[in-house]
Order: sequence, then C-alpha cells, then structure tokens
Amino acid sequence: MAHFTILAHGGSGMLACGWIVALIVLFGLAYAGRGWLAWVSALAVLFLTWYLSGIDSPQLFTPLLLACVLLAAVTGIVPLRRALFARSLLPLLGKVLPKLGNTERIALEAGTVWWDAQIFSGAPDWKYLADFRCKPLSEKEQAFMDGPVTQLCDMIDDWQIQQERDLPPEVWDFLKRERFFGMVIPEAFGGLGFSEIGHSRVVTRIASRSIAAAVTVMVPNSLGPGELLVHYGTEEQKQRYLSRLADGRDIPCFALTGPEAGSDAAATQSSGIVERGTWNGEPVLGLRLNWNKRYITLAPVATLIGLAFQLKDPDRLLGDTVDRGITCALIPRDLPGIDIGRHHDPMGVPFHNGPILGKDVFVPLDAIIGGVEQIGLGWRMLMESLAAGRSISLPALAVGAAQMSTRICGAYATVREQFDTPIGRFEGIEEPLARIAGLTYLMTAARTLTCAALDVGEKPAVLGSIVKAYLTDAMREVVSDAMDIRAGAAIQRGPRNALSRMWMSVPIGITVEGANILTRSMIVYGQGAIRCHPWVPKLIAAIDARDLPSLDRGTFGYINFFFTRGVRAFLLGLTGSRLARIPVDTELKRYYQQLTRLSCAFAFVSDVCMATLGGSLKRHEKISGRLADALAWQYLAAATLKRYHDEAKFASNYDLARWGVASALYQTQEALRSVLDNLRGPLAMIARCLAFPLGAHFRPPSDLLGQRAARAILEDRDARINLTQDIHVPGPNDPGLGQLEAALAKAVLAIPVETKLRDAVRAGRLERAPKDRLDELGLAAGVITQAEYEALAAAQAARDAVVQVDAFDAETYRQLR
Repeated sequence: MAHFTILAHGGSGMLACGWIVALIVLFGLAYAGRGWLAWVSALAVLFLTWYLSGIDSPQLFTPLLLACVLLAAVTGIVPLRRALFARSLLPLLGKVLPKLGNTERIALEAGTVWWDAQIFSGAPDWKYLADFRCKPLSEKEQAFMDGPVTQLCDMIDDWQIQQERDLPPEVWDFLKRERFFGMVIPEAFGGLGFSEIGHSRVVTRIASRSIAAAVTVMVPNSLGPGELLVHYGTEEQKQRYLSRLADGRDIPCFALTGPEAGSDAAATQSSGIVERGTWNGEPVLGLRLNWNKRYITLAPVATLIGLAFQLKDPDRLLGDTVDRGITCALIPRDLPGIDIGRHHDPMGVPFHNGPILGKDVFVPLDAIIGGVEQIGLGWRMLMESLAAGRSISLPALAVGAAQMSTRICGAYATVREQFDTPIGRFEGIEEPLARIAGLTYLMTAARTLTCAALDVGEKPAVLGSIVKAYLTDAMREVVSDAMDIRAGAAIQRGPRNALSRMWMSVPIGITVEGANILTRSMIVYGQGAIRCHPWVPKLIAAIDARDLPSLDRGTFGYINFFFTRGVRAFLLGLTGSRLARIPVDTELKRYYQQLTRLSCAFAFVSDVCMATLGGSLKRHEKISGRLADALAWQYLAAATLKRYHDEAKFASNYDLARWGVASALYQTQEALRSVLDNLRGPLAMIARCLAFPLGAHFRPPSDLLGQRAARAILEDRDARINLTQDIHVPGPNDPGLGQLEAALAKAVLAIPVETKLRDAVRAGRLERAPKDRLDELGLAAGVITQAEYEALAAAQAARDAVVQVDAFDAETYRQLR
C-alpha cells in the first residue's frame, strides 16, 4: 500500500483527520437517528483512512477493525443478533424492567398517550402541534355561558353560602332546571351534551364566583354515575337514570375512597357477595353489600350512590370463579342498611361532603353498571374515566381561582396607593404580580390544550394527571401571591373578601382525585415512562409474551434510541439548541429549539435512570418525582407556545408567553440536574456531560421580563380582559370584585389629571402638598378644571371604599361560620 502514501511525513496527520472524520460520521448519523448504520459507516471511513494513509500498523488497527467488524455484524445482522442475544436477554430484561400487578397494568392501559409521547421521543413534532385545532365553544355552549351561567353567577352570594352552609334553594332549583348536572350527558337522554372545553369553561366561571357552587356542579359531571352510565351502562340503565340525573331529580355521588383505601383505592375492603335474596317481593339473584366510605362529595344530599367494591361469588352462582374483582354498582339511597347524611367539613368550604356506610345492603344483579358482563371490570372503568376526568374539573377550578386572583390584583395594585403611588409600581409588588399574570397565562393554556385533546377523542391519562397536579399547585402559588398583595385586607373575612374563601379551597384541589404528592412521585412519571416511551411498552409486552423476535427488535431499538438521544442531547447542548429544526414560523423560535433540546435531554436522562436503577426506579420516588417535574413543565411550556401561536398577537401576550416558557425551561433544567446530581456510577457521570455539556444556562424570567408581565395586568386593559376572559365580573354594587372594578374605572379616568398636577409641581406652578390638599391647590390655581377636580374626588372616594374591610358587631360576629 506504500504507493498510496500521501506525503512521506503526513501519514499520522492523515490518520488523525481520518479519526476525526470517522467520529463526525458516527455522531452525525447518531444525531440523525441511525443505529448500527452509524457504526458501519464509521468503520468504512476508518478503512478508507487507513488505506489512504499508507501506514502499515496492524498492531494498532487490526484489533480495532476486528472489534468494529464484530460490533457491526452482531448489531446489524438480524439473524446473527437474535441467535446470540435474544434468549439471554429475556431473563436479564425481566429483572431490569418493572414488574406490573394487575391493577397497575389496568391503570397503565387506561386512556391514551398524546403529546406526552412526543416529549419522551426527544424530538417533538412542533408542526403537528401548530396545526392541531383547539375546538372553540359551539353556539349552544356560548349561549349557555352568556345566559344560564351568567344568571347563576348573578344569583350567587358566596358569603351567604358560607354562612348558611349550603346553596340557597333557588340556586339548587336553577341548577336542576337548567341541567347544569347534565353537561356530560348526551342530548338524547336529556342532557346538554357539551364538549370538554365547554364543560371546563362553565366550571371555571362558576369557580370564580363560588368554589362551593363549582364543586356542586362539577362532581355530577366528573367521575360518577352519569359518566360511567354514558360509557358503560346498559341501555335499560341509561333510559332509567340519565334523564333523572340530567335534570336533578337524582343527585349522584360516587363512593370510592375509604379509611383503608385512600391513595391505594384498589385495596378497598368494601365487599359484595353474590347470593339469592328478595327484591320488591320477588326472589332474585343479587349482591349483599358492605362498605365504609368517606370524603364522598354530595353524599349528604345524594339520592343515587355509585359504589366500587370487591365482588366474590363463594357459592359459584355465576360460574367457577370465586374472586370476581372490583365491580361498580348503582345503589338507591333509601335502601335498608345505608347510613348516609352526616357531613365532613372540608376546610370550612360549604359543599356537601360526608361518609357513607352500608351494612348488609341487598340489590339485584342489574344494579351492576353495565350488567353482569361488566363484573370485575370496575377498576378499568374508574381508571378510564379518571384519565379524562382529572383533565377537566380541578384544572378548571384552578384556572378560575387564578384568573380571579389576576383580575383582583391587577385592579387593586392600581387603585391602592401608598406614598401617593399605586402599589403596583413598587418592585416588591411587581414581582408577585408577574408570577400571577405569567402562571395564569400558562395555566389557561394547559387547560385549553388538554381539553382540546379530549375533544378529538384522546384520553390522555398522563397529561390529565399533570394538569390536575401542577395546575392546582400553581393555584396555590397564585392565590398565595394574591393574598400577599392584598395583605391585611386578604385575611379579614367578609363579603368584601373573595380571596380568603379561595385560599381555604386550595388544599381541597391539591388533595382530591389523587393527592398531588402521590400524583407527582408515582403516577405522572411512573405511568409516563412505561406508556409513553417509544420502546419500553414494547419490551414489557415482548417479555410477557416471551416473543423473542419482538424482544430483539425492542432491545436493539431501545439501544439505538438511547445512543442517538445521548448524542443529540450533547450536540444540541454544545450548539445552544441551534441544530434543532423548527418548522414553525414564529418569533418564539428559540424557545421551540430550547424545548427540543430539553426534550432530548429528558429522554436520555430518563433512560439513564432506567438503566441505572432498573425496576427499583418506581421506589425511588424522589427521582421519579423530579422526572415528573421535567415532563410536566415541558408539557406546560408546549401548551404556552401553542396558545401564543393560536391567539391574537398582542404585545402583552408575547411577554406573558415568554415569561411562562422561560419559567418552564428553568424548572425542567433544574429537575434534570437534580436527578443527575443524585445518581451514582460512571453512566451517571457520562450523562451529566452529555445532557449539559456547557453547564446549566437557563435562568428564571429576568426582572425586566417580569416587569413587562406585571404591567400587562396593570396598564393593558385588553391584556387583562384576555387573561381573565373565563371569569364572571359582577356589577358595581357587588362588595368584592364589582366595586373594585368600578373603582379601577374611576382611578383610570383620574390618572391624566393626577399627571397634570405632578407636572405642575415639577414646573414650579404648584407647591408640594399632600394629595388631598394638592387637588384643591390645583383647582384654585386653574391647573385643573372643576370637572377634573370632581373626577379626582370620585376616584379617591372609590379608593377609600375598596380598601375598607368588613367589621361585625359582637352578636353578628358570634354567629359567623
């Protein structure tokens, strides 16, 4: 090969160049998503380099080339690969991958995957998200919002509800007459047949007026008899119950949680025994039920109870199987043996909630939802319903509280003055205002996108858990900031103070439908990793079926995925995400690129955790919780980008979207860094270098961006209205938001006059004086007109009125609840 030598002394340089070219090819093909082809291509470049260099160094190259040939052969030649590895992989992967119980498997199979799978892919399809259409309200839904929902909100006096511990009878009658309890029931059965976004926006608006009223409306439309009957009931059950549920002749509750089965609802000790008995004087085959349930919303007033229980058939009256599994049934309230009607007191928020006990309650078999064919399928019913239900009710309530806080604080920080300056101008107030505005924008975006997915037939179980947990957590932060801004006025209960009643409801949203600690540490990532990963579900299925060809494809697909995502994360990190191609024309392109980079890093770090911890990962709840944070904040960022893409391009929307995405990028980065900081071993060290090769450079929103976000709700009327478009704004006589809005209007009219007076002081035409005295001096000096003086006086009177708090005489105070 000497005659191919290029320059007598240039062989080593040529060899070095060849190595560089080989590595470039290797990394380039890996970035492009190739697996064994990258090794084969790199091998070809190495051969070519050796040939052209003219250096005869078999002691150096022969082992290397043989290793490359062997690696390319055993990974690229499928029959050889399967013969060598497939059977040995089966027991090995069986130890590494998590083992699933039956209830876990059912929970994992419930619902569908959607954008969560895009995040796990490490290469989100932004064009799909941009083109995805979020369904608007129908004409019928908009008419309902403008008509009955507005009427209902005008009827509600939340302070009165607080004191009387219930909705007034006229409100109950209105809810029933207008079929608020039948939003999810099809029109054919007397319901409203609303879309998911329609359902959500109704709950959001009512929540902005009264949490107790919102809970009363949302429970019959969430997990419960109505939804279960629509999806699983027999035709006879639908005809019998749905119209009665829609118009409120029956009030439903669903009894799932018990003292022994809270987070682990599948561990219920409630039981049903198949036996013969008497029903309406006739001998029938039925169920003898015993249960002890608590925390059941609407139980004290319910007429129809949905019940989940473990069914057994010890006498084998239905067949050979004794343990029949979790089953769901409908139980009339007035049967002998039922103890119902007592109340819990959830944080003083006056919605009906209480325990239900049943002892030796007998019902016929046709009480089983879906009939005997659905025996043992109750857990699947519940998980599939929760997959959708978590996406709607509590996120809607959280958005209502956030938008209400935004509306109140935007007005109050403008109207309330200290040192002759609106408090919103102080940076100490501006900082929480920015969080309130930015999080409200982000929360509404996530609610809208998730409901849009539901409306096209998806049941995104993981995303539903994300919006339930992270939106209710965000509600806590937003309402807490709002309380801080209102300060002393926020802690004095009374008709003027809506924030205090929202604050009391925060722990309820965080706790019910799966406590947020459990949802974060076990459900979001635990389900996401197994359901949404491109290869893990296939590997688990192949192992269960002992399908060697599928196991082979899954294993080497997984290896390819792991390798390519590691390389992509490294290259995107080195280039500041600029290699990411974004097929969306937008001024927020850099955010799309950065989110693509973090998605790739997340997919890689996730696989590192699985490889390092194996099946024990689900027991490392701190690690899985941080991975859940990374997954959740990426989804919230994607929803924020989607909202900005779809809506009108106000300057304030641009700032709010940037604030939301910047916050999400930082939270995702910190979650991944915290995961890597708590992993041990060489693989974890390599992962740190590949995921963050240049360190962690994402930062929280800057002070300047925070200032712009805060100004959006202080100075931009259109932005403030757009940000709070789902809530109810009462009239000027309302002692809370209504009077505050009226005061804001007067304060805004007075701003030019106040500016004129300040300019006159700076010009020396007026002496400095206290505000009330300066108004008189300005009028006397002719700086302002009589009409302008009166506008200032009206604004000041309105300010004085809205900063007042409620005070009660001794007798009234003693009777407060």
